[in-house]
This record gives sequence, structure tokens and C-alpha cells, in this order.
Amino acid sequence: MEARKKSGWNRSYVVTDQGREIATWDKSTWKSGGEFTLGGHRFRVKASGWGGSHYSMVDDAGTQVASADRVGRKRWTVSAGGQTYNFRRRSFWSSEEELVLGDTAVGSIRKTSFWGNSVAVELPTLASALQLFVLAVVLSKWDAEASAAAASGGGG
Repeated sequence: MEARKKSGWNRSYVVTDQGREIATWDKSTWKSGGEFTLGGHRFRVKASGWGGSHYSMVDDAGTQVASADRVGRKRWTVSAGGQTYNFRRRSFWSSEEELVLGDTAVGSIRKTSFWGNSVAVELPTLASALQLFVLAVVLSKWDAEASAAAASGGGG
């Protein structure tokens, strides 16, 4: 999968799989989270907890279908369907997040452009909706980090 920002000023990403558009991630303007529609089903992603370290995804009926914990830490997890998936930040200097099995990376989400307008999503063991949830969480994390850097004067 690949996610590409609609425009430089837009907060939405178009998500494609093998060149075919499958969803649009519409980031919320005022808070962490947003929504996407996949296969005719709408999913909402929202942050909760101090500092946005916990995220949940709910379907149209309001049923929680996935959650992410400890987001922003070196190691964090996603839970869905009775399974827990482990992620880690590749390095202190990198924004790349890896899906790991034991100590082996089996997938990743990474920026493919310096400005972050394009993101590669390579999580082959996860269902499409779960891949989009992880993408939404990582994009929200990157946005929060960029905002914090700008607020502290580190953004330029």
C-alpha cells in the first residue's frame, strides 16, 4: 500500500494498493484521529489518554475493532481480533516503524519522501483495515511530533 497526501495543505491522504485507490484517510482538524472508508465500511480512529499514546478504531456501529497502546514509545502494540502485534521505531534517528515478530522485522511503515507527502505501508500479514489503522496511528504520531517540534522552536 501507499498513502499520498492529497496536496501540500490538505490533511487527507489517498491510499492505494497496487495502484488502485482503496481509501482516503481524512484526518480530524482539531484532534488526533480521523476516519477512512474501506470497502463501503466507515472506520473512525481516535486518540485517548495522556499525550495520545492510546488509539482505538471503531466501526459504523461504534464497536471497537482495534486498539494501539504506548504509541510514541520505542516499542508499542496493536491489538485486534484477539491478536497482539508488536511494533518498534527502527532507530532514534528514523521515523520508520517496523512490525516485528520476535526480533525480526516483518513489515514497516516509512516515509518515501523527505516532506512526508508519501508513505509506504508494507504490512503483509495484516488485514487491509488493520493496515489502515496502523497507518492512521503512525500519521497521527508524526503530526504530533512535528507540532511539538514547531512549538518548541525546533521546527525551523
